[in-house]
Amino acid sequence: MAGAATTYSGVWKLFKLQSKRVNVMAIALVAILGSTSYLLGVWQNSGATYAAISAASVFSAAPCDSASVATARASKFSDFTTHLDFTAHHAADDSFSFAPAVRHFPSCDAELSEYTPCEDVQRSLKFDRHRLIYRERHCPEKAELLKCLIPAPPGYRTPFQWPSSREFAWVANVPHMELAVEKAEQNWIRVDGEKFRFPGGGTMFPNGADAYIDDMNRLIPLGDGSIRTAIDTGCGVASWGAFLLPRNILAMSFAPRDSHEAQAQFALERGVPAMIGVMASNRLPYPSRAFDMAHCSRCLIPWHQYDGLYLIEIDRILRPGGYWILSGPPINWKRYWKGWKRTEEDLSAEQNSIESVARSLCWKKIREKGDIAIWRKPTNHIHCKLSRRLIKFPPFCSSSNPDSAWYTKMEPCITPLPEVPGIKDIAGGELKKWPERLTAVPPRIESGSVEGVTPTSFLSDTDIWKKRGSTIRW
Repeated sequence: MAGAATTYSGVWKLFKLQSKRVNVMAIALVAILGSTSYLLGVWQNSGATYAAISAASVFSAAPCDSASVATARASKFSDFTTHLDFTAHHAADDSFSFAPAVRHFPSCDAELSEYTPCEDVQRSLKFDRHRLIYRERHCPEKAELLKCLIPAPPGYRTPFQWPSSREFAWVANVPHMELAVEKAEQNWIRVDGEKFRFPGGGTMFPNGADAYIDDMNRLIPLGDGSIRTAIDTGCGVASWGAFLLPRNILAMSFAPRDSHEAQAQFALERGVPAMIGVMASNRLPYPSRAFDMAHCSRCLIPWHQYDGLYLIEIDRILRPGGYWILSGPPINWKRYWKGWKRTEEDLSAEQNSIESVARSLCWKKIREKGDIAIWRKPTNHIHCKLSRRLIKFPPFCSSSNPDSAWYTKMEPCITPLPEVPGIKDIAGGELKKWPERLTAVPPRIESGSVEGVTPTSFLSDTDIWKKRGSTIRW
C-alpha cells in the first residue's frame, strides 16, 4: 500500500507541474494576442501621419537616460492637460445652418384685439357697395400685413364649456352691448352682470329656438337622421344652430360684419360653428351638394332680385332632395305687413317673385304654415331638363366646376346633378342616415368622382381616426 501511495504521489506532482506549464503558456498566448490587437487598433486609428512614421524615428525620438524619460513624460502630460481641444474639426460649413431663425413679434395695440385681416371694416369701404360687394372678403396686400401678435380683449376669460356656453358668454370676451340693447325685445341676448345670457330667441322666434325648431319638425323630418348638415344664412347670434346640435344636426352659420358686427363672434364664443360671410357676388365657400338643409329667418337677403341669383347659389350647395326654409318677410305678410312698414302690394310681389324663382329651379313647395315656408330640391334633374324646353331661364351650367368655391363668382345657371337611369333614383347616390353616415363610404367616393380618394383609403382613414379618437379623454 505504501508503494502504491508513493507512486500515486509522484504521478500527482508530475501532473501539477505539467498543469502549471499549460496555464503559463495559455496566459502568455492570451497576453500576446491582446497586445497585438491593441497595437493593431492603435495603428489603424492613428491616421496617415502616424502610419508613416518609421520604427527608427520612434526609437531615435525616445531618450535613453531615466532623467530624460521623466522630463519627456512630464512634458507630454503637461501638453495633454493644457492643450485639450474638444472642437469638431470636420463640421459642416457654418453657412448651411438648418436651425430655423427665431423671430420675435411684438404685441399689436389693444385696439386691434378684434382685427380680422380680410374683413377689416375700414378697408372694405374702398370697395363697391353694389350688392354688398364691399362686405365680401378683401384681404390686405403684402405691404399691409401686420407683423405683430393680436392681443386678447382686456379682461379676457376662459369661455364657458359646452353645453353651458350655449346659454352664457363673458362680456369681456365679446365686449359688444349693441345687440343686447337693439334686440332686447326679441330675446336674442341679455346682459347679466359680467355675463351675456342667450335666451334662444330670434326675430321670427321670440318664444325661443327650441319651439321654432319644433314647428319645423312638424313639417319635415328633423329627427330621423336624414338631415345632418345645415347652413344658416344671416344667422344673428346662431341660436338656431345652437339648438339644433342636441338634435344631431350640425349647422354652419354665417353673417356679415355689418352694424351687428359681432354676430359670428357671439356664435363662436357660444361653441357654434360660424364664420363671417355674406351673399354678394362670390359663391359660398362650399362644394356643390354639401348641405341637407338651408335656412333663412329674416336674413334680409334679397332672394327675388338679380334674377334669383342667390337662390340659384343655394340650389348649388343643397343635396338632391334638400330643404330650403324661409321665415320672415315676405312669409305671412298678411299678418305682419304693418309691423314691417311695407305695403301689401310690395310684399305680395316679393313672395310671388320668390315662388317663381323656386319653380324655375324645379323646387317643390312642401308647406307654408304660420311664419314658415319650406321648399324641396328635386332628387334628380330628369324632369327639370325636360322643362327647359318651356322655361328658358335659368339654363343649366355647361362648363364651370360646381365644386369651385373660394373667390369664384356666382353664375345665373343651374348646377346639373349627376345623371340617373330612372326618375325615382337619387342623383349621385343615396346618403346613409345619421349616425351610419359617419363611417359609411360616401356615394361620391364610391363612384370615383373624388380624385385621390378610394373606398379603401376612406375606410382606412376612418379606422385611423377611430383609434385616435379612442385615446382622447373627452
